[in-house]
Amino acid sequence: MSKPSDLVQGTLDLLLLKILALEPLNGFAISQRLKQVSGDVLQVSDGSLYPALHKLEQEGWIRAEWRPSENNRRAKFYSLTRLGRKQLEKEAGNWQRLSAAITQVVKLKEA
Repeated sequence: MSKPSDLVQGTLDLLLLKILALEPLNGFAISQRLKQVSGDVLQVSDGSLYPALHKLEQEGWIRAEWRPSENNRRAKFYSLTRLGRKQLEKEAGNWQRLSAAITQVVKLKEA
């Protein structure tokens, strides 16, 4: 299983922004959604997830609000801001360029 340290630097921000673009979620649900959508390939530890969420909140890309969770516990729910949507578009474009370039290198014919 990949860990955030195994990912290209900055990829975790992109993944979190994309997941939160779909709907507001709490930290546990974000972690579960990432694991589910990636077919159990990607998972993020609490020690990486919450500092990343805090950073995104400080940047103004997400906002947090305390609400009851599905099991009626108080949890912080994160949602994308307008500024976060713009950042998501920028980071997704950067990712497309980077992944296309990496794909070209990987496809090189060996001698």
